Amino acid sequence: MKIIIIGPAYPLRGGLATYNERLARAFQAAGDEVRLLTFSLQYPDFLFPGQTQFSTEPGPIDLEIEVSLNSVNPLSWLQVGRRLRRERPDLVVFRFWLPFMGPALGTVARLVRGNGHTRCVAITDNVIPHEQRPGDRPLTRYFLSACDGFVSMSRSVLGDLQRLGFGQKPALYRPHPLYDNFGPIKPRAAALAQLGLAANTRYLLFFGFIRAYKGLDVLLEAFADARLAGLPVKLIIAGEFYEDAAPYEAIIQQHQLEGRLVRATDFIPNEKVADYFCAADLVVQPYKNATQSGVSQIAYHFERPMLVTDVGGLAELIPDGEVGYVVPPNARAIADALVDFCTHPEKQAFFEEGTREVKKQFSWEVMVAALKEVAEKAIKN
Repeated sequence: MKIIIIGPAYPLRGGLATYNERLARAFQAAGDEVRLLTFSLQYPDFLFPGQTQFSTEPGPIDLEIEVSLNSVNPLSWLQVGRRLRRERPDLVVFRFWLPFMGPALGTVARLVRGNGHTRCVAITDNVIPHEQRPGDRPLTRYFLSACDGFVSMSRSVLGDLQRLGFGQKPALYRPHPLYDNFGPIKPRAAALAQLGLAANTRYLLFFGFIRAYKGLDVLLEAFADARLAGLPVKLIIAGEFYEDAAPYEAIIQQHQLEGRLVRATDFIPNEKVADYFCAADLVVQPYKNATQSGVSQIAYHFERPMLVTDVGGLAELIPDGEVGYVVPPNARAIADALVDFCTHPEKQAFFEEGTREVKKQFSWEVMVAALKEVAEKAIKN
């Protein structure tokens, strides 16, 4: 098949770009011709909460990447849509994660489908965003109504599609595939040495962009629990602030946590990801709400035990008691699980063995097959 993937890719950085590039390689492995089409402008600078939108790493040499879509310029939407309509790819895969992208992606999809040949299928990370704003639903509906079908990576998003009135279109749930593109598992001692961390301490890892819904504040409150204060355990915070850091700093100062933290609050480049995960004894995702998380799939690749909160689709991927803990999204429940883990060191090996078994189900081949299956169903409809 001739396939176009529209969404973030190099030179943009972040988890969406990493995912889309890995998906393109999976299509290549299946024998398909694939091109990534990414944004010349993804967000205006005043809307972007981080330090920079662009990668400082070398670009992939095995992928064809076109930089051409401007998210705020309707002329760009028309140009890209009309060109793809003439090009007649068999399948266009849209990555949809934010209502802001609805006008651009929805316009392109409408134009492309006008050729009567191309099917447009969306990977819907979210259709109801974590942090809602006025106008979200009309923008989202504009995009969804332009698609032939959907693949969601959590059952909660599949339910959201139905609640928004798109249950009649082909849609499949497939879990987020494994992030296996950050290199092999490293010995823990080597990872600790790379990060300059002591070997006689256990480490909890909070990884990824810091936003309100991810619950770092709840984790800090949990980590302040007196039962943890006397144990040889530290919390690594590895990720860039995408909002004001002051509320988090206030919690750190209030509970005098500074000496128990390892801070790495800049963007983590791809070549350092393995060090943080392989150094960690437990990966903690204390989210207040969620659909799915790529952090879980990195943890699975590196065979790290996890603690997740029972929100959205997180618990779908983390069997409680087999690879870690699934707990309510509050500080007391998180603290209880952390104390259990840190005072029962034998659970480390048990959970690691669990991750080795569970991770076998998260393949990119399954995601490629799902996208093609939805496109085929759309043709039959």
